[in-house]
Amino acid sequence: MTEQDILNLLSSNLTYILLAILIFVLIFRGIKIVPQSEQHVVERFGRLRSVLGPGINFIVPFLDKVRHRISILERQLPTASQDAITKDNVLVQVDTSVFYRITQPEKTVYRIRDVDAAIATTVAGIVRAEIGKMDLDEVQATRDAMLQQLNAERARRAQVTEAEGQKRSVELQADAELYAAEQTAKARRVQADAEAYATGVVAKAIADNGLEAAQYQVALKQVEALNALGAGPSSQTVIVPAQALEAFGNAFNMLKGKS
Repeated sequence: MTEQDILNLLSSNLTYILLAILIFVLIFRGIKIVPQSEQHVVERFGRLRSVLGPGINFIVPFLDKVRHRISILERQLPTASQDAITKDNVLVQVDTSVFYRITQPEKTVYRIRDVDAAIATTVAGIVRAEIGKMDLDEVQATRDAMLQQLNAERARRAQVTEAEGQKRSVELQADAELYAAEQTAKARRVQADAEAYATGVVAKAIADNGLEAAQYQVALKQVEALNALGAGPSSQTVIVPAQALEAFGNAFNMLKGKS
């Protein structure tokens, strides 16, 4: 391979590399991922092109640019106090709380500079106009009705919270009872397995050694019973029949022979 061939090969590979980089850049700049709580305003040559919603969006690289990222979450303006005059010429003071959510981001970008101030001013005008249509008694009645509605809503939320707490308590109690039942069943199963194992050992010993093993087990139980009887707190003297003494003697002899 000549030097010219090597240069041609390097030039060809460099072209492919640059082409791959260009494609990657185009894809990277052409795909825009918008969060669920936002909308993006896209411009082309300084003019509104489109509004991108949440999810994956595609734009024209190098021509379209995201100029504004607008949150579409619900917002709250600071509580404001203002004066208003009722229909019967009574000056009242009204506190207002405003909640709003942007649904058309392009209008908040190109038609108004300060959205919060504009909304606050609009709400103040609406409140004054509505109070100017009512007498003082109507304003008071409306206020009482709003308080009742507020109290009812608070009571409803409290009941819902209490009901959810009771439901959770019942669920936890049921889980605890189920766990206790499972543990009791496991303990009984272990005990049953142990008893079955002990019975199997005794049965095997009897099968291997015959009657002698059975007599040994009986003698062992007799000695244990005698020890338990004599160890009682109120037992000073133990009286047993002669037949029992003979049986215990045989048991001791058998135990001695086993040891």
